[in-house]
Amino acid sequence: MTRTPGASDFPWWRGAVIYQVYPRSYADADGDGVGDLAGLTQRLEHIASLNVDALWLSPIYASPMKDFGYDVSDYCDVDPLFGTLADFDAMLEKAHGLGLKVLVDQVYSHTSDQHAWFAESRSSRDNPKADWYVWADAKSDGTPPNNWQSMFGGPAWKWDPVRAQYYMHNFLVCQPQLNLHNPEVQDALLGVAKFWLDRGVDGFRMDALNFAMHDPQLRDNPPAALFDRSVVRPFDFQHHTYSQFHKDTPKFLEKLRKLTDQYDGIFTLAEVCADDGNVAIKRFIKGTTRMNSAYGFDFLYAPQLTPQLVHDVMSHWPDEPGMGWPSWAFENHDAPRAVSRWVEPEHKDAFAKVKLALLVALRGTVIAYQGEELGLEQDEIPYELLKDPEAINNWPRTLSRDGARTPLPWDESENGGFTTANPWLPLGEENAKRAVSIQDGDPGSTLNIARAMFGLRKHFPALRLGGIENCQFDNELLVLDRVYEAQRIRCLFNLGPNERPFSDTSEDTVLIASVGGATRDKLPGFSALFWECDW
Repeated sequence: MTRTPGASDFPWWRGAVIYQVYPRSYADADGDGVGDLAGLTQRLEHIASLNVDALWLSPIYASPMKDFGYDVSDYCDVDPLFGTLADFDAMLEKAHGLGLKVLVDQVYSHTSDQHAWFAESRSSRDNPKADWYVWADAKSDGTPPNNWQSMFGGPAWKWDPVRAQYYMHNFLVCQPQLNLHNPEVQDALLGVAKFWLDRGVDGFRMDALNFAMHDPQLRDNPPAALFDRSVVRPFDFQHHTYSQFHKDTPKFLEKLRKLTDQYDGIFTLAEVCADDGNVAIKRFIKGTTRMNSAYGFDFLYAPQLTPQLVHDVMSHWPDEPGMGWPSWAFENHDAPRAVSRWVEPEHKDAFAKVKLALLVALRGTVIAYQGEELGLEQDEIPYELLKDPEAINNWPRTLSRDGARTPLPWDESENGGFTTANPWLPLGEENAKRAVSIQDGDPGSTLNIARAMFGLRKHFPALRLGGIENCQFDNELLVLDRVYEAQRIRCLFNLGPNERPFSDTSEDTVLIASVGGATRDKLPGFSALFWECDW
């Protein structure tokens, strides 16, 4: 007889709540206007108070900061802007003491052009690292090897006069593409992973994995059907058939998984962005030998949050053997704040709360971005203060990522208590009013709703581990059941501004959570009910 796995049989990350820290904007301890590891360490209790399971730390590696840490010049050192390796170790030790797991970003598709590997690679065509990056000869007329375009605008090729060749870059010109087809490069990156695993981290968020490998034949990408969508960049004119998603990428991921499985409780989370969405994601987490999970972009860039969207996205991930385990985020450091894209300004605060309740109800591991627990909105950054290279390159067509990267407001002092100096990005007046100190003592605040909802997910295995049944929608109403063994939690959401009639007179249900003033008799606009059923 096969025993049904109990909640304690699953790894810690399955159904966990992970809190993303953008370290530049979390807390500044040394007074230079930029957040750092010491500031994070001082403020870790805030993260622990949210009842989350782990934190994911965006890059803190040595970097020229042209792309704010995603242009790595040394994978195995901390940039002085954030502190030292000793500061990282102190943060890790305290986080573990508070019961928090720690994930770190790994950026394997490219490095900075200031990395020692690239300096050697570009020095000649026959040095030991000559084939560590993607180099190609010009066409006979001197133009780039093919039509590939970079995400940040313009061709994905930069001429290098030393080698008299082009090198590939999917992002900024200063971010040359690593050649992961080279076994030596793979071994070097596995060595990077081992460095951080030996230091005690609990897992990795893998940046831009769809860009990790290219077509060695350098075939042109086919044109994309544009339909009616607005084109911002040349990148948008193509299907990225040959510049991304090479069939050998999963083979490298299997090597990485083999390494991480040598350690206890390691979680690997893939970032995968593709036009075919779930099909691509599932290739990266298929079976038990690749990544543990992946998060896509179904919600991150959706123009609206509708019950039908939730229904359709969840339907792609049924609770079936071999399906893989998804992860979900409504916001992150690259995506606009959800309350600014999904609801009218007068409803932002109410919507911020019901959105957190919905996040808790999704099947998968869920990720909350720093400030989401406060209901922060997108700050507007004037052009002269922009730092985001993508927004600067595509001004004014691309919404700046800076608006979601502004400092976390801690109190009512100047700069929200984030720093004693001029902050690297300004904190908007409306977000300053949502400071931790202001919300902390208010039981109905977004902050305390976040604490309650994340705690609910810890307490009820059905919310953390269960499948979804009876997912239905009607205009702005959404209902779904989360079911694990004999436990069934019904979750009901009103995602619109108008009150909806509702009545639950059943005696075999127990109300376990209410958001937005919802009761058994009514569902106000932007409200939610969770109750445990006996059937």
